Amino acid sequence: MESHTERILITGALGQIGTELTNRLVQIHGAENVVASGLDRWQKGITSAGHYERMDVTNTQLVRQVVKDYEITTVYHLASLLSGTSEKQPVFAWKLNLEPLLHFCEMAKEGLIQKIFWPSSIAVFGKGIPKENVGQDVVLNPTTVYGISKMAGEKWCEYYFDKHGVDVRSIRYPGLISWKTPAGGGTTDYAVEIFYEAIEEGKYTSFISENTGMPMLYMDDAINATLKLMEAPKENLTVRSSYNLGGMSFTPKELAEEIKKEIPDFKIDYKPDFRQQIADSWPASIDDSVAKKDWGLSYEFGISEMTKDMIKNLKLKLGK
Repeated sequence: MESHTERILITGALGQIGTELTNRLVQIHGAENVVASGLDRWQKGITSAGHYERMDVTNTQLVRQVVKDYEITTVYHLASLLSGTSEKQPVFAWKLNLEPLLHFCEMAKEGLIQKIFWPSSIAVFGKGIPKENVGQDVVLNPTTVYGISKMAGEKWCEYYFDKHGVDVRSIRYPGLISWKTPAGGGTTDYAVEIFYEAIEEGKYTSFISENTGMPMLYMDDAINATLKLMEAPKENLTVRSSYNLGGMSFTPKELAEEIKKEIPDFKIDYKPDFRQQIADSWPASIDDSVAKKDWGLSYEFGISEMTKDMIKNLKLKLGK
């Protein structure tokens, strides 16, 4: 293998982010240099990566062997249990969301891996933090299992960089919206579900109350931001915990109004469930000026552009 060739492993490659990030990495680096992994068995067309490994990321010995076998240089470690699901399985969520990250950092410390991407989340924010325009360096006070695991992960990333020079990079993703893959148990998932229901049923019952604002990001912008961070020169990065990402902020009511511009008969009602309490602990908007300064973060989609693109593509996908 030539020394400049990047060999990439993606964990959680079949998830909401992983599916689309894998495709983009294949376009950039070639299928033969991308190894996807997940818990499902291999199926034809399951991923565009040149290689697929059915792998439990908590199986440290297996993960290490895969890294060695494929001579992996860069890991995108996306496998995790999301916010709503984590509340139901707290002990398992802690194990899955933290331990594999530490093992990857250890492998990087040993020189097996050169660079790691690990996603954090707006779930790290919590009580006592301003709701609007939350800054990069606020005190983190998460109130959920998911948020606690992400806060701990951020500190581990910072620790391994400070103590061992491990090049691990992270983004605090807001809610992610995509037409390509369904959401997977998160508090912001209403903003994906609402489009499917609007097209198929003409109505939607939101599990988040009408005036609850949360930061959101269209998947195209999330993937672009991830790749831009990973391509940035090491010396430009001033944050080694996790960078704020703001995207756009809106409420279920505001999103419903945008959908009505495209589907005039659409109706929405509200029955908040346990995820409402999680949403109430999160900020409504984020200050991402540090990411813009350090590595040129930018966005292409606002709520209007995102709504039009979601409906256009989902209608094609659903045959409507």
